[in-house]
Amino acid sequence: MIVWVNGAFGSGKSTLVDELRPRWPEALVYDPEMVGYVLREIVEVPTGDFQDLRLWRRQVANLAVGLVEEYRRPVLVPMTLVNPNYVSEIFSALRGAGIDVHHFFLKVSREVLERRIDGRIHAPDDPEREERVRRWCKDRIEPCMAAADTLPSDTEFLNGELIPQELADQVLARIGAGPG
Repeated sequence: MIVWVNGAFGSGKSTLVDELRPRWPEALVYDPEMVGYVLREIVEVPTGDFQDLRLWRRQVANLAVGLVEEYRRPVLVPMTLVNPNYVSEIFSALRGAGIDVHHFFLKVSREVLERRIDGRIHAPDDPEREERVRRWCKDRIEPCMAAADTLPSDTEFLNGELIPQELADQVLARIGAGPG
């Protein structure tokens, strides 16, 4: 089983997965951003977004399938994925491998997203890079919010402004993995 936690940057994906992890100890955590970071070291990313690389999408799906098949454990995936073609491509590959995918999307207001993004430190020793990262995240708020209407019909929407414990309760209850 894969539990994909989706939402805009600052919506609380990683925070929710951090809350789920000790409550669901058999689950593995897989962050597809790491695949993107590796690819950036090897090839140019013309658009600046590694999700636009077909190889990134293929490797994200392949590694997720491999984790489930090799370790026979559930996998938690905190990753913003809103391009409908990319969602379809990756989720089709996962389901095609016989994996049960639970897709959650954290809905959060623009104001809260901006406050959370501003509250993070990405590059403490590089103020210019820090500002670029914040701007990049903020520039993607609107497309991420708009994409909610294009996500697969089985996507479960959660109020990302709830406290992480409540969100974790909801996720565990919906996937049948614990009390909630």
